[in-house]
Amino acid sequence: MAVSPIKFGTDGWRGIIAQDFTFDNVRLCAQGVANYHLEQGLGGQAIVVGFDTRFASREFAVATAEVLAGNGFPVLLAEKTSPTPVMSFNIVSAGAAGGVMITASHNPKQWNGFKYRTYYGGSPSSSVIEGIESKIPLAQEMSVVRNASYADASNSGLIRLIDPDISYLKQVQDLIDLERLRQADMMVVIDGMHGAGGGYFPQILGVNNPNISELRSGINPSFPGMQNPEPVEHNLGWLSKVVRDSDATMGLALDGDADRLGVINEDGEYITSLQVFALLAYYFLEIRGLTGPIIKSVSVGRMALRIAKQYGVPVHETGVGFKYIAPMMMEKGGLLGGEESGGYAFRGHLPERDGVVSGLFLIDLLASTGKNLSSLIKELCVKIGPHYYERIDLAFPENQRQEIETRVASTTPHSLGGLLVHSIDTLDGVRFNLDEDAWVMVRFSGTEPLLRIYSEADNVRQVRGLLEAARGIAGI
Repeated sequence: MAVSPIKFGTDGWRGIIAQDFTFDNVRLCAQGVANYHLEQGLGGQAIVVGFDTRFASREFAVATAEVLAGNGFPVLLAEKTSPTPVMSFNIVSAGAAGGVMITASHNPKQWNGFKYRTYYGGSPSSSVIEGIESKIPLAQEMSVVRNASYADASNSGLIRLIDPDISYLKQVQDLIDLERLRQADMMVVIDGMHGAGGGYFPQILGVNNPNISELRSGINPSFPGMQNPEPVEHNLGWLSKVVRDSDATMGLALDGDADRLGVINEDGEYITSLQVFALLAYYFLEIRGLTGPIIKSVSVGRMALRIAKQYGVPVHETGVGFKYIAPMMMEKGGLLGGEESGGYAFRGHLPERDGVVSGLFLIDLLASTGKNLSSLIKELCVKIGPHYYERIDLAFPENQRQEIETRVASTTPHSLGGLLVHSIDTLDGVRFNLDEDAWVMVRFSGTEPLLRIYSEADNVRQVRGLLEAARGIAGI
């Protein structure tokens, strides 16, 4: 059987269902996890397995559990679909050695994926990912996959079904004053995007709470009405319209596995993830009066840097992805971690993205201040200066990737978009740092065949000029 090599990207391995994301390949991944755990001396320690709402995710999760059980690992298998952060918290609460989540997150409907999470519930470091990859058997070595039947493993107690919500919901109660949120005079519209986060906000804030309404909360693996279950502006037209038409306070959207958050303000306008990250930093530093380092990926702009400077807290920058952010949060005791794609993590919870908890903190910010999102963003801009940001994603022929990469890496322009280039860094992709605190960055996606170009500046004209200049460098 010939299959593509299994390689973990920014956040796990993803593939097209029935093409390369097959039961055989999922079992190979599960055997790789088992082999890695055994090599690390973790034999016999529990592993949590969860799954999202995608086609056959439950069945792929069962196949994963059967292999882990076949290698002697007790498996705590979710009895229902759940968000990745819910599964991640179950790892911590159960004292498990790690976990596997069957999800392709925000990818289009034809994809599924295999995410691994560590004992602390966060994304593994690059060295752990490499260790697991090196232990995945080749496709022609299916005979080395140790597979137990679900019935036998369940009867022997090696596979045990768990309700993943029990420990997670208790944790949420400890994080936030939910009663205050339930009584807050604000209307919040939730877009579940037919993903695993559907139903969580009503469950937490009251099923009969008239101030919480949901769109696309039911399971539908075809994700109708959107390009993919990603909470970005072009997918949130319906949410924007409902917020405007209902005079809601804000709209919150979750991606397919609910570890990421998109936000719509009271006017139905999309709030960038950089603005959301800045608001969350303000919430913890000013409203909650906490302190501690802020951890951010290179694609997260300078709003958070400017806020951190005002409050005297350090900022540590990493490559894109929580495989870099999570270990840094652990090492530095990070108060807040975030990436440009809308994933945020918090001290006292998990060094891992959680869209539901992020949304609850935003609701608490508005409840605490009595202000709307537009007012708060204007106040921040008065404090730290103007801010504009955009990202474009460009498809490209795969056979041109090396050529594009070489072209971008070898370019050393004197200026871009009319601004002088002060420095170039290559922590992740290529970022050109310019006059007036502006920047533009070019990098390949770690989860999709896309080239991403990001820019931040003090006005829209500069941002768009820089995006076009960088696109010219890439030659797409």
